[in-house]
Amino acid sequence: MGLLRKYYLKDDGIFPNNKLPVLYYPSILSLPPVFAATFVRNLFQRNGWSNAWKSGIYTFHHYHSNTHEVMGVYRGETTLLLGGEHGIRLVIKRGDVLIIPAGVAHRNMGGESDVKCVGAYPNGLQYDMRYGKTEDRPAADLTIENIPKPEKDPVLGKKGDSLIDNWHV
Repeated sequence: MGLLRKYYLKDDGIFPNNKLPVLYYPSILSLPPVFAATFVRNLFQRNGWSNAWKSGIYTFHHYHSNTHEVMGVYRGETTLLLGGEHGIRLVIKRGDVLIIPAGVAHRNMGGESDVKCVGAYPNGLQYDMRYGKTEDRPAADLTIENIPKPEKDPVLGKKGDSLIDNWHV
């Protein structure tokens, strides 16, 4: 298992991003050879993250203003751009988990099907889609500011160097 990495992304004038860091767990998942997506979905669900989807990642900038998101990679590899056009590039691959705070823009820089993930949301919240349009703000900013922090990390629950240690400070 790799060490947790944290990325802080500031408001760039287009995307609000978040004061909370993006949490990246490289190679944290020991995936089975078959039904890897089901394994990831079940792990997230046990820790209170549901309303899961299974797909690639969009190739355009977007964010969610009403919920945080977790993505567990079960196939492939790609580069994500986090935080908007001048944000950070992060290569994600099979076995990695990425926790994206509400408001953080994310975009797949490869092909949508280069990577396959299971995504989920704390308490199964229904996510919205925002694209960096001027009219989304300041309402989106207010929504982001008032989102409760999840009670459990989607992978580690309440233990280890996790969301609990890094977001509940």
